[in-house]
Amino acid sequence: MNETMVFALTSNVELVNEICDYLDLAPGKISVKHFADGEILVEPEETVRGKKVYVVQSTCPPVTEKLMELLVCVDALKRASAGEITCIIPYYGYARQDRKARPRQPITAKLVADLLDAAGANRVVTIDLHAAQIQGFFNFPTDDLTSIPMMGQYFRSSDLDMNEVVVVSPDHGGTTRARRLADSLGVPIAIVDKRRPRPNVCEATSVIGDVKDKVAIVVDDICDTGGSLVAACNILKDYGAKEINCCITHGVFSKNAAEIIEASPIKKMVITNTIPLSEEFKTKCSKVTVLSVGWMLSKIISSISNHRPVSQVYSLFED
Repeated sequence: MNETMVFALTSNVELVNEICDYLDLAPGKISVKHFADGEILVEPEETVRGKKVYVVQSTCPPVTEKLMELLVCVDALKRASAGEITCIIPYYGYARQDRKARPRQPITAKLVADLLDAAGANRVVTIDLHAAQIQGFFNFPTDDLTSIPMMGQYFRSSDLDMNEVVVVSPDHGGTTRARRLADSLGVPIAIVDKRRPRPNVCEATSVIGDVKDKVAIVVDDICDTGGSLVAACNILKDYGAKEINCCITHGVFSKNAAEIIEASPIKKMVITNTIPLSEEFKTKCSKVTVLSVGWMLSKIISSISNHRPVSQVYSLFED
């Protein structure tokens, strides 16, 4: 680990401090400047020559600004002769643009992968990609981690009666994710059947599976405006669920998401800190519990630096 350096850009400073505490390392010294015209300058303030360098930056709102910071940083590290550059992107922005849903649309998730490659990144580590196939957009090693084992450990240690619990996917696309959490808890699953007439608008129509008099745990990768998630929770309530909890990896929480969630039938929402939670959101919504991915990412950095399998981290969440 003497050859390892961990840098924080502007999106995950507290997370990097936590990671470095676990690794017993000092965070790398780096300067990030935004000029009046919007240009960005990133300068490492100590030598990185020949080092294994990890840059932690979620491409969260403002997404393009955070992405540009990361690209400029990678270019600076490459030109400073860093031995290996790993981008740890807890939340991979633009992941929802992973295919052409309509004619003449871009596949921006692939474009971002190409930009990181062109900048000089050697590896990407991310958490719960919106679509698993995005991993194939990269031309270098990419680790798509998941927070599901950590979420499973949290709910197993809670006071919930697992005989009453059902894990719910808010759509058909999240069934694999729901099955993984359900297997971790040893409970059945259900699926909300819904459609999206347009972006950020969701219409839930029915539930596949038994949720009557059950404690539902709705699992998803992203909560943006909250409309889709709350629509799924409302239909679960209509179908007789007696309690509704949610676990979300990435709390984007744009627009008036705090008010929507606070007024919803959700009892508790468990999220991770892949995206920092704003103080304004904390004051408006009392239902959110945050789990940190810092310990998991510190183990991943240690595994990569010491040439060990990264998948072994999941066994550490088994009771």
